Amino acid sequence: MSKPPTAPPDTRPETRMVHAGTLRSQFGETSEALFLTQSYVYDSAEECAARFAGDRPGFIYSRFSNPNIAMLERRMVELEGAGAARAFASGMAAVTACLLAPHQAGDHIIASRAVFGSCLYVLQDLLPRYGIHTTLVDGHDLAQWQQAIRPNTRSLFLESPTNPTLDVLDIPAIAAIAHGAGARLIVDNVFATPIFQSPLSLGADVVVYSATKHIDGQGRCLGGIILSSESFINDHIHNFARQTGPSISPFNAWILLKGLETLAIRVRAQSGSAGRLADALATHRNITRLIYPGRADHPQAALVQKQMTGGSTMVSFEVKGGQAGAFRFLNGLKLTKISNNLGDARSMATHPATTTHQRLSATARAELGISDGLIRFSVGLEHHDDLIADVTRALEQASS
Repeated sequence: MSKPPTAPPDTRPETRMVHAGTLRSQFGETSEALFLTQSYVYDSAEECAARFAGDRPGFIYSRFSNPNIAMLERRMVELEGAGAARAFASGMAAVTACLLAPHQAGDHIIASRAVFGSCLYVLQDLLPRYGIHTTLVDGHDLAQWQQAIRPNTRSLFLESPTNPTLDVLDIPAIAAIAHGAGARLIVDNVFATPIFQSPLSLGADVVVYSATKHIDGQGRCLGGIILSSESFINDHIHNFARQTGPSISPFNAWILLKGLETLAIRVRAQSGSAGRLADALATHRNITRLIYPGRADHPQAALVQKQMTGGSTMVSFEVKGGQAGAFRFLNGLKLTKISNNLGDARSMATHPATTTHQRLSATARAELGISDGLIRFSVGLEHHDDLIADVTRALEQASS
C-alpha cells in the first residue's frame, strides 16, 4: 500500500488536519475524491504478484487497503504523532482489536474499572473464552496497578477522562508502571480528543478512538482507529484487520476526513460552552454533584492541568430524586436531544445507569460513581446561553 504524502513540515495540528495525507487523482480535485471500489486492477500479472507479496506499494483490496482509508490513517498519524495507524468500522472494533490481536492464551491484562460498558464486556466476557484474563483496578490508585502486575501481564488499558464520571487518570505514572513490567499502555482518548490530550507524548504505547464521536462529530457515520508505533501496527494489528475484516468503508473514511478538517474548531467551541454550562449549574439547587475537568473543583484538577490542554466537551451531574428525577429532567429538555452518542454538533444527554452502563450491577455502578441520578451531557455547537436556558428549565421542571 502506498503512503499518502505528509503535511508541510513544522505545521500545527489545525493545518495537518486539513492537508495531511491527501491523495489526488489525475483530475487534481481540491477535496479528496471518494474511491468506492472493492478491488483494483494491475498492469500485469507480475505487478499483481509483487503487490500481494508486499514488494511494491499499491492497493489490493478495500477490506484492508483503500485510498480514502489510507488518507484517514495518514492524517491521524500526523495529528497524533504516531508511527502508524489502522482504521476500523467502529470504535469498539478498534478497542477489541487492541485487546485481542496482541494477546494470546495465558496473557494477562490490567484495566481501570471505569471504562465503557462494551469494553467491560470484551475484558470480562469475551477475552476469557480465549484464555486471556483481566484484573480490574481503581484507576486512581497507582498501588493497585502495581500490585496487579503479574509475570504474564502484557497490557494495561484505561480511559481518561472516563465515561461517564469524567475522572482523569495519571497517564505518565501508569505508563511507567506498565513499562517497568515490560507491558504496554493502551489509552482510549475519546473524551479528551487529540485536541486536548496526546497520550503517546505522555508515555502511552497505543491510543484508540471511536471516530464516531468528535472526529465525525455530526452524527453521520461510525468509525474507529488505532495509533501506535509502526512495529505494533505491523506486528499485531495489520494482519488481524486484513484477515478478520472489521474494515471501515471508504465512504465512512471520507466522511471522517471531512470531520477532521473542523475538529479543532468544533471541540474548542464545544468545550468553551461546556465550561459555561458547568459554571452555571455548579450551585443549582437541584444538582447534588457536578463534574467538569475544566473546573478547579474537579477531583483531579491538578492532573488535568498537567496532562490536558483543555477541559472537555462533556459535563456530568447528578440530579436530585434518583432515576425518577433524572428522567423528569431528560423529558423536560426541549433543545437538547436524549441520545447515547456524544461529541456531536447537537447537544445530547443520556442516563448512564439505564443506557451505556446498564449491564453492570447496581453495586458495580455505585463503585464507579454512577448513581441513579447521574446525567452525562455532551455539549454541542448551540449558543451556550440557549443550552443553559434549556438545562435550567428542565431542572426546574424535574424538581416540581
